[in-house]
Amino acid sequence: MNQRARIAMSDEDVTAFLEGSRKLQLATINPDGTPHLVTMFYGLSDGEIAFWTYGKAQKTRNLARDPRVSCLIETGDDYAELRGVLVYGKARQVDDRDRVLAIGMLIARRMTPGVPDELLLPYVEKTGLKRVAYVVERTKVVSWDHRRLS
Repeated sequence: MNQRARIAMSDEDVTAFLEGSRKLQLATINPDGTPHLVTMFYGLSDGEIAFWTYGKAQKTRNLARDPRVSCLIETGDDYAELRGVLVYGKARQVDDRDRVLAIGMLIARRMTPGVPDELLLPYVEKTGLKRVAYVVERTKVVSWDHRRLS
């Protein structure tokens, strides 16, 4: 077995890693072809990465032109501790306003663990007026867990 195969996570491990993390690095494609990379809080909607952003944001304009994305979620400081998941896919915009707000709530809960929904809802409803949401349809997943090397 090669080293790449040794450090790859199982599907269950990928799911647990995504469920246990809160932030990702989202890459979209700028008009000139360069990557646009930002840190985003995210949620999981039916197991898929979901995020929201302002309707006038650069990433929103990029996704309207080209829906391809890369989402990197990683942790660890020392080489032997590095773990990560890289999801390639297409970001599908969510059109239903109730679902946009539901995704906003998923994200708000992850951003502020332990805060009751009744305190989060007014923020989500207000900021949601200017936001759009996306769900990432995976086309490829790459994972690594360097703890498996020891």
